[in-house]
Amino acid sequence: MTTSVRGTDTPDVPGARAADGGDPDGLRVVAAAGPCARPADARRAAGRGWPAAAGASTPRVPGAGRARSRRTAAVARSLPRALRTVPFTLGYTLVLLGTGLYARLGDPGTVRDLLAGSSTDVSHLSQRPLLTLLVSALWAVGGLTSPYLVAFPLVLGALERRLGAVRTAGVFLLGHVLATLLTEVPVAVSVAAGHLPDSSLRRLDYGVSYGLIACAAALAGLLSPGRRWALLGGVGLALAAGILVDFDPLTGWGHAFALLLGVVSWPYVRRNTRWHGRSRRDDDASPGFAHSERASGNT
Repeated sequence: MTTSVRGTDTPDVPGARAADGGDPDGLRVVAAAGPCARPADARRAAGRGWPAAAGASTPRVPGAGRARSRRTAAVARSLPRALRTVPFTLGYTLVLLGTGLYARLGDPGTVRDLLAGSSTDVSHLSQRPLLTLLVSALWAVGGLTSPYLVAFPLVLGALERRLGAVRTAGVFLLGHVLATLLTEVPVAVSVAAGHLPDSSLRRLDYGVSYGLIACAAALAGLLSPGRRWALLGGVGLALAAGILVDFDPLTGWGHAFALLLGVVSWPYVRRNTRWHGRSRRDDDASPGFAHSERASGNT
């Protein structure tokens, strides 16, 4: 039932069509809500739910999917370029993954013989020093589950971006070779003097830890003071935890020597750095550094 004046009043039943010129969709209620009313408010005032169509969903933001696709494509394009900047780290990491995989899946007896032949003990160093130093750095202690295998690409990759492949390899060899000699030569002298038994000439000692620690210490020299001491402190805590888990005096001394060798290399890596990060530019702007130290760069 509608009112007597036709075409001016709304039907008694909401949404019902008037006989002649009525308001079939309740649009007069929308107009009564005011000229500035939002469409959603007007629909609620007219008694119409939102969304009107069954199964309608929240509208998508235009371009959001395309923006995510562009970001993903940009990352995919930049990854090969980033890997090309660290060829030494990438190749060396693949070698460690390969030897770790062989240690996991290969014949246990063969793996044991290979590790024993790669040991940088006095006996092997006195017979074939160069080959022993080389092959001992092809393994990561612990294989695929080694924490060194996780830290290796992070530390050496960061250092190689700043120094280049050749200088990064030089820092790694500095720590690996000198730390090994600084621990094994005293053993040889002690055995010759009769202070240690002959069995001390043969021991299982291999891995990349000496070179990795030296590179981490060298990298710390190129960071801002806060990050520098945080990195050195983290390395020190990790070495202390390793001593508590598996106490080996010679390995402990070797790690300490490697850390010291990395710190000693700071003048060299600062002179030869090819990339200055944001943190180093901030250091350059601070008045607390002498000019010679600011100009030395970072690793």
